[in-house]
Amino acid sequence: MNSIQHFTKPDPKAKINRSKQLNLLLQYPAIRSFLAEHPEVTRSQLDRHYHQLMHLVTEQEQCNHCPGLAKCPNMMKGHTPKLMEYAGYLEVRMTPCQKKLREEEWNKQKDLFKSMHIPMDITSSSLDQIDFTKGRAKAIAAAFDFCEQFSQGKLPSKGLFLHGPLGVGKSIIAGSIANKLVENGIDSFMVYVPDFIREVRNSIEDRSLGEKLSLFKSVSLLILDDIGAEYLTPWVRDEVIGAILHYRAANGLPTMYTSNLSLDELEDHLAQGRNTTDEMKAKRIMERIRHFVTPILVEGPNRRI
Repeated sequence: MNSIQHFTKPDPKAKINRSKQLNLLLQYPAIRSFLAEHPEVTRSQLDRHYHQLMHLVTEQEQCNHCPGLAKCPNMMKGHTPKLMEYAGYLEVRMTPCQKKLREEEWNKQKDLFKSMHIPMDITSSSLDQIDFTKGRAKAIAAAFDFCEQFSQGKLPSKGLFLHGPLGVGKSIIAGSIANKLVENGIDSFMVYVPDFIREVRNSIEDRSLGEKLSLFKSVSLLILDDIGAEYLTPWVRDEVIGAILHYRAANGLPTMYTSNLSLDELEDHLAQGRNTTDEMKAKRIMERIRHFVTPILVEGPNRRI
């Protein structure tokens, strides 16, 4: 095949040899294919759009020797040219190339799984790669069933409450669920509760708390990781966690939890202070958890050791 210079290198006798150079351009595969599909295009039309044809060949050749999306030399990065005909005019339109489309799809999927203070080994986990052990079996089966409901276009009526000792893989299973849901275009947000609670005060000062709460309330799946390990004030318990869970329960949105505590132990934790008022408020929050989750004990050795 002729080199790009063969088609596009300026000729010092261009005025005399323009017709000859146009003939060379018409040999270019993309232009030949276009003409085969549009036999009505005349020689005079091609001559009038000579510079567009030159542009097409230049950009197409750069695509043929693509150095990668990051180093794309085309006028529109990540785009490839296509010759179009409209009402007697020829036009070179730039459309996203396959590398660009793959990048956009990857970014779109990445944005579906948001997280806050979650380690990379959890945000990159996969259900298909989790070690299947007896202590994890029930949780893994429930995770696949949970994802299957989403894939069928259903919102699960209940979330999951994965509880058990330290290091048995509760967070890994939860992160794997979020990644699995990405395949079906389902958005999720996984937040490490202790760090989030510590951040609440800063969010009040910079006035971003309302925005974060709105996101936690409305996301398709909210994962509260390690709930029960945080230090709670009554205000955070009632006005932050309580408000989020009330909204999600009222709107039928599933919430998932991981915890070292059982449901009963979590209620005791939420009732810090141990007076009648705290106990009632803890029970009120637990009403928005107990009836909307399937509790599953996850057991096994501490894999962090």
